[in-house]
Amino acid sequence: MRRRDFLVRASRGGLGIGLAGGALPALLTACGAGAERATRRPAAPPAPEGRAIVGDVLDFALTSDDWEGAFGFVTFRLHEGAVDGNPVFLIRTDSSDMALAMEEGLVFAPRLAILGERQAGSWYEFENGTSDQPFVLSTEPGRDDYAPTWRVFRARWNDSPRTLNSLREVEAAKRDGELVVTESGIVVNAAVVKWSGGEMPVDTELREYLGDGQLIEPPDTSAMEITFKLHECFPGVRYIVADVALAPMAEGMHVAYSPALARATDAGATGRTNVFMNGLEGPGPMGFQPSVFDSQAGEPAWSPYWDHMTYAWKDEAPARVLKTESEVHEARDAEQLDEFPGTPDTKGETFTVNCPVPVLAPNTFQG
Repeated sequence: MRRRDFLVRASRGGLGIGLAGGALPALLTACGAGAERATRRPAAPPAPEGRAIVGDVLDFALTSDDWEGAFGFVTFRLHEGAVDGNPVFLIRTDSSDMALAMEEGLVFAPRLAILGERQAGSWYEFENGTSDQPFVLSTEPGRDDYAPTWRVFRARWNDSPRTLNSLREVEAAKRDGELVVTESGIVVNAAVVKWSGGEMPVDTELREYLGDGQLIEPPDTSAMEITFKLHECFPGVRYIVADVALAPMAEGMHVAYSPALARATDAGATGRTNVFMNGLEGPGPMGFQPSVFDSQAGEPAWSPYWDHMTYAWKDEAPARVLKTESEVHEARDAEQLDEFPGTPDTKGETFTVNCPVPVLAPNTFQG
C-alpha cells in the first residue's frame, strides 16, 4: 500500500467519494522570488493531528520539514468541467444541502443557499451521461460573472446520451426535448483552479504565507489532483485560499479573481476573518498570529466566504493571542486594537475571500 493510500484512509475517516489590475497593498505583500521548481512530495509528520472533513481530500499534513514556511499541505481530488467547449478543473468543498454534504463528503454550509438565483453561476451534472461527460459550467476565471458559487442543475437524457461541453449545447438539447433538466435547489462552493486562460500559480520558495501563490504543486490533470498550502486559523481549523473578490488583492495574493463573489456580502452569505497586521509574530497572512474566523466549519453559521477585517495593536508590548472573534471585539472595544475594514490601504472597503476548510485540527500557535 502506498503511503498516500494509507494516509487517505487514516485521515478521511470514511467520508464519501466524489462526484463524476493593480498592485497588492503593501500591508499584504510577501516575499518569494521565483526559483527553479523541483517536484515536491511533502513528507507528513509521523502522527499528524487533525481530521479531513472534505471527502475529496487525498492527503494532508499540518506541517512539513520539506520547506521553511509555517504551513502544511492538503491534496484534493480534481474534477473536470467544461465552459464553452474548453476544459476547466476544480475542487469541491461546501454544499448548502445537508444530504449532499453527507453523501459526498462536503462541508455543510447552509448560508450558501442565500446566493441562489442571480447570484451564482450554473453547474450541470448528468445523471445518465457518457463516461467522459464533464460538469458543464456557465463561467470561469477571467470573466466578470465568475465566482466559485454554483447553482446545481441535474440533467437526464431521454434517449442516447452524447457528450456536451457548453451551456449552449445543454440548452439546445433541452429545447429539442432530448434532455430533461431540473434545478436541485442546491448551491455548492467549487473553486476553479485551472481554466482556459490560465491556472493558479505555484509558490516555488514555500517560505511565506503568500509567496508566489497558494499551490505547492500545479494542477495534475493526469492524476486528477492538486496540492494547496494548508494554513492554521482559530478556532481549530486549517484552511486554503482560493479566490478573492477584489482585483488588486487577487493579483498580489496570486489567487483567482472572482468579481461576482463580491455579491455575497450584500446577500448576507459571508462570515468574517479577523487578520492581524502587528503584535505576535506568527503564521498569519501578514506575518503575525493566525487569523480568527467567526465560526467553525460545520456550524450552522458557517460560510467559506469571509469579509476581510484587519486589526492593529495600538501598543504591541501587551499583545496576546486572541482565539475567538469575541476576544477580538473585546480588545477592540477596550481600545487596544484598531479595526480596519479590508486593510488600511483599502480605506474602509472590505473584500471577500474564499477560504474553504478541508481539515479540522487543534490550534498549535501559542505566541
